[in-house]
Amino acid sequence: MPIIVQKFGGTSVGTGERLHKVADIIERTLAQHSVIAVVSAMSGRVKTEGTTTLLLQAGQRAEEGAAFDAPLASIEKNHLRATGEALSSRALRDEVESWLRGELSWLGSFLEAIRVIRELSPRSQDVLMAVGERFAAYLVAAVLGERGLPAALVDLTFAVPEEEQTVDPGFFRRLQEHLAAQCAPDGGRVPVVTGFFGMVPGGLLRAVGRGYTDFTAALISAGLSRDQVHELQVWKEVDGVYTADPRRVPAARVLASITPREASELTYFGSEVLHPFTMERVVAAEIPIRIKNAFNPDAPGTVITQRDPKSGTAMRATAVTAKGGITVVTITSNRMYNAYGFLAGVFNKLANYEVVVDLVSTSEVSVSFTIDRLDEIRRAKRQLEELGKVEITPGRAILAMVGEGMKFAKGTAGLMFSSLGASGINIEMISQGASEMNISCVIKEEDAEKGLRTVHHAFLEEG
Repeated sequence: MPIIVQKFGGTSVGTGERLHKVADIIERTLAQHSVIAVVSAMSGRVKTEGTTTLLLQAGQRAEEGAAFDAPLASIEKNHLRATGEALSSRALRDEVESWLRGELSWLGSFLEAIRVIRELSPRSQDVLMAVGERFAAYLVAAVLGERGLPAALVDLTFAVPEEEQTVDPGFFRRLQEHLAAQCAPDGGRVPVVTGFFGMVPGGLLRAVGRGYTDFTAALISAGLSRDQVHELQVWKEVDGVYTADPRRVPAARVLASITPREASELTYFGSEVLHPFTMERVVAAEIPIRIKNAFNPDAPGTVITQRDPKSGTAMRATAVTAKGGITVVTITSNRMYNAYGFLAGVFNKLANYEVVVDLVSTSEVSVSFTIDRLDEIRRAKRQLEELGKVEITPGRAILAMVGEGMKFAKGTAGLMFSSLGASGINIEMISQGASEMNISCVIKEEDAEKGLRTVHHAFLEEG
């Protein structure tokens, strides 16, 4: 049978009741497809309550020589509570609780070693993060097993081959085939896979960042042949990808489909659709991605797939999003005029402090750019002042409108900016990529919600 790879987020496995919802989804899917289930570490409604955050917190405390008992106690409490809620068999509950306590005891010893040497290396951090996914996968496998559905825990903690020493362009391509071989369904069993996929050179957070469980599912999907995989399903707590954040724009609606490039742009500019690396791997393998709601499984969701350019269905705009917490940095210098190497000097100095830049706008005598981290630019300011006058303006937001259809429509930018102007919103920077599928501007953060509603009304609402 064709395989559906299903990735479940931390919120989806956060309680015993939710674990049963996940098992319901898997069981229903098994009627027509084989399933590979990839799970994130257990989480609450916000990341600060999640297992991965608590593990990283414990590691940081250990590195500082401080007590780490409180984060571990929270992890134990959350998992034992979920176990008691999810499993009706006393014998199975005892087995799972014994396993969890054994793992936590080992974890405590590992953290104590970190506290002694006062060093948390990228590899040690990876070891810590892997624990959360291992706990969640073990629980999901136990719930499936109690239902009579054969399931097997697939622990990818040490899945990266030892000979892999650098994350070069071919690293993930080689890794996807390796992961797929370990996770393929065998003998009718459901592989329940840890979202953590191994000791990546330099550390997983540095190479991929948070959201790596989406990427794990994508690697497994891409490593299998197109004939084997029906689709990758990413189960979240929303019905799909919206035309805007429905919490901020009440008129927002779920999109039936979007393209991978649109999804990547939306993710980068504030909408948590999927990790951009996820699209890259799966799209290359021509496997569709479907965003589904674990709390509303009957909703059709949003499909991320390439759109036929001849279909004529592309809208002028697909969605609008906003990214807050932005700082604008402007460097003014007469040395820019008719000179070469000035911009290279700016970005070399930014690279010295690992400053990540979003938007860039230049004139003859100044360059402005946006960043997320105010603390980083404050450290770099002295070096930047060697090039010219530096002005730092925090409290800004990037408002971005995305849509592959924009390249075929005249007057899109004019309508967007005139709509914002009519609403009394001042535009401080403008950026449009050569692909013409994203128009972004910088506004005051306090105007972000009003700007979202204004642009959404102008482009994405009827009447």
